[in-house]
Amino acid sequence: MNWSSLDTWTVAIGAICAVACALPGCFLVLRRMSMMGDAISHAVLPGLAVAFLITHSRVTVAMFVGAVCMGLLTAIFTQWISKFGKVDRGAAMGIVFTSLFALGLILIRQSAKHVDLDPSCVLYGSLEYCVLDMVRMGALEVPRAALSTGAVMLVNLLLCALLFKELRISSFDPTLATTMGINANLMHYLLMAVVAVTTVAAFEAVGSIIVIAMLIVPPATALLLTNRLPFVLILSAVIGIASAFLGHLGALTVPPLFDLGGTVSSGMMAVAAGLLFCLAWLLAPQQGLLVRWFGRDFGHGEESQDIPEETV
Repeated sequence: MNWSSLDTWTVAIGAICAVACALPGCFLVLRRMSMMGDAISHAVLPGLAVAFLITHSRVTVAMFVGAVCMGLLTAIFTQWISKFGKVDRGAAMGIVFTSLFALGLILIRQSAKHVDLDPSCVLYGSLEYCVLDMVRMGALEVPRAALSTGAVMLVNLLLCALLFKELRISSFDPTLATTMGINANLMHYLLMAVVAVTTVAAFEAVGSIIVIAMLIVPPATALLLTNRLPFVLILSAVIGIASAFLGHLGALTVPPLFDLGGTVSSGMMAVAAGLLFCLAWLLAPQQGLLVRWFGRDFGHGEESQDIPEETV
């Protein structure tokens, strides 16, 4: 296998992870629950560690089960603390995810004595090394990470297609969703489960830290460019793919320009996503900062400050 094919697979795995994260991330942003993605991506660590301690191996099914359980528990604990403890929702998320994250790190240290588990890999990922773990499918060799994250991406696409109406209505108005016969609570916890599974699928490639950026930044960027939900989903996926390509390209080209050591592609993916967000924030045709400034300068300030119509 030559270096060009390794680079291609690196970008492909990063793009698949980005799309898998961006799809549920759109609904997190619409629900004003961006921090919940942060909370779940950290809080699933105890579930992973417990699965490692029980199975003494990195069994994918056990990882997913542990992650889903902890993701749901994170959402439930946050809801309970906020509702019964009369605590602000953001504060409740902070309490839950920091406590579970700390517990997860302790358990991972214990797990590392029994299985080959690198905590830094869980936190930062190993995108460049995923391409070395290949699985033969006929005449084609495919990275194992591409298969696992690709399966999760397809499941997320399928859920968004089949439950688009339910997710959309419950995201904007849970009360209306209930009156229409849609179980808003079920949609909420289903979304939390999807975020948990997606987070675990992306662990090996981009790590729990970078997955937060892929969950939130592409959807936030897409919402600056359009307020139609179908286009938000499509644009967030495209922005995620562009972030993967530009991130890997930047990891290869930027450090040598400044005589610096190498950097990881997953980190540069987050940087690229942030730069794309900044461009959209400045240049978006309706909500861009420059459009608002120039609109104000030409006497259209009142129009430029109108609240965009609700995303539908």
